[in-house]
Order: sequence, then C-alpha cells, then structure tokens
Amino acid sequence: MQTIFALGMPGTPEMIFIVFVILLLFGAKKIPDLARGMGKGIREFKDATKEIKKEVDDAGKEIDKQAN
Repeated sequence: MQTIFALGMPGTPEMIFIVFVILLLFGAKKIPDLARGMGKGIREFKDATKEIKKEVDDAGKEIDKQAN
C-alpha cells in the first residue's frame, strides 16, 4: 500500500498545480518581484555561509599554529 505522503521531488502535475496556485495568490505582475527577492535572499545566505566557513577555517589554522 502506498503512503499518502510520498518522499521525493514533485512530478509534473504537482509542479503545474503549484505554479497555478502561485499565480492565483500573487498575480502575474508580482511573480518577478518575488523571484528577485528570493534570489537576493539565497545569494545573501550563500555569502554568509562562505564567510562563516572562512572564519572556521581561519580559526582552525590558528589553533594548528599554536599547537606546533
């Protein structure tokens, strides 16, 4: 028996339904602004992640210097 909540990526019918709901909720004129905002948010998140990784790597190198 197949479960109601399937794991994995949504298929074509699900994607069409999601796009349809987004169009109904926001309208065609607002979608580019929403996409632009999402892109900006993702970019800021990636930049912050890179900065944190750099700080952790620098701290690790500093600890290695002190240990030697």
